[in-house]
Amino acid sequence: MITSRQVRAARALLGWTQEMLADKALVALTALKRLESESNLPVREDTRHQVMKALESAGVVFLDSDRGKGVMVVRGAPDRPGK
Repeated sequence: MITSRQVRAARALLGWTQEMLADKALVALTALKRLESESNLPVREDTRHQVMKALESAGVVFLDSDRGKGVMVVRGAPDRPGK
């Protein structure tokens, strides 16, 4: 399961606003804000999945190991501005 920190970090790496990500993921902006919140607000799994798919299609790879969670953007990601 992706975390709010991973979503915020991935969005920052891509240079996307919350509005851009909500649009690309086809989710409501309020739903994305709930997902990115540190308050552990309930989020529908389909919302989380849509956001994850949108970020992955832009080249984001979600990392999860015994040392922690993170994100990276692979080279040649299609939606990275300025690259």
